[in-house]
Amino acid sequence: MHTSRLNAICPYFTMYPLDFPLRILAAETGRNKWVFDPFCGRGTTNLAARLKGLPTVGVDSSPVAVSIAEAKVASASPRSVLNAAMEILKYSPAPRKVPRSPFWHWAFEENTLIDLCRLREELLYDCVSPSRKILRAILLGALHGPLCKSQPSYFSNQCPRTFAPKPAYALRYWKKHKMRPPTVELLSVIRRRAERFLSPILPKASGAILLRDSRTWSDRNFENRFSWVITSPPYYGMRTYIPDQWLRSWFVGGDSEVEYLARSSDLHHSGPIAFSAQLRSVWLNAARMSKPDARLVCRFGGIHVRQNDCIELLKCSLRDSGWKLTTIRNAGSALDGRRQARQFGADQNKSPRSEYDVYARRAA
Repeated sequence: MHTSRLNAICPYFTMYPLDFPLRILAAETGRNKWVFDPFCGRGTTNLAARLKGLPTVGVDSSPVAVSIAEAKVASASPRSVLNAAMEILKYSPAPRKVPRSPFWHWAFEENTLIDLCRLREELLYDCVSPSRKILRAILLGALHGPLCKSQPSYFSNQCPRTFAPKPAYALRYWKKHKMRPPTVELLSVIRRRAERFLSPILPKASGAILLRDSRTWSDRNFENRFSWVITSPPYYGMRTYIPDQWLRSWFVGGDSEVEYLARSSDLHHSGPIAFSAQLRSVWLNAARMSKPDARLVCRFGGIHVRQNDCIELLKCSLRDSGWKLTTIRNAGSALDGRRQARQFGADQNKSPRSEYDVYARRAA
């Protein structure tokens, strides 16, 4: 469907396609029906709310996720996005810092890397306007990907599209195959992507995307506001969000080398009891900001390296959380519906575990 084009502006780990929140919100209308996602990721739920004309709030602790999700609720024309890029490349000074390790030398052609650094530094300084927010997401989506036989669609040497390569492996591969990075006309790539993702024109969105830790975030301004909480938390044991996105993390202010250490803002995976307690704190905060008749829908599952009962873990998190469990439905696996979860599996030779949609109502 044409209205889903914007959802593909940049790949990011997600547990459900756009039609999942659209189906949940199918019968909803009215500007007072707020939709909240405390683990918003790339903003799929928020885009669904926008398409339904509903106000929405998304929270995530990843700067990459927030940068993508912000584009899903921004409004700008393809021309204004292209003009924003042209203005930066024309008037911004030479970048203060350009990564110079062998990986970067082989990953990007020199002039392409310099222009990417100029765009990066300017957008880190000023990314307030809708045009710049969408430009940032377009750049994140085009930052790395496979080489094309015709005109380049990505800025990098041969790379996976969804997740960033491991530097040592990528270097060995490029050198073995004598693959040099292509010369890329950045503005041409930006123009084509802007025209594709911003067509057709979508209704303007109301709400916000926030870089916060949903375990601790609550806001009195949103008390008694949310009618829907639609989300998919990280599955227990899934701790590769930052390494999988390290190149995009660099573009939004992170380090130019891959970082494998967990952040304090990430959910801790030391044990199922501790993990469910962290989820409970998220549900409690969401309940405080939700209406008495609000509903929560959560897609959840497990990964092969952690053979826990994911449903029992989620049930435990919902106890004394302000939500009453009503329904559990089998949602199939990541093999169904072309879900990106399939692309992030730790063992591609194993079939993904089943996922579940869990429904709850605001407790009295």
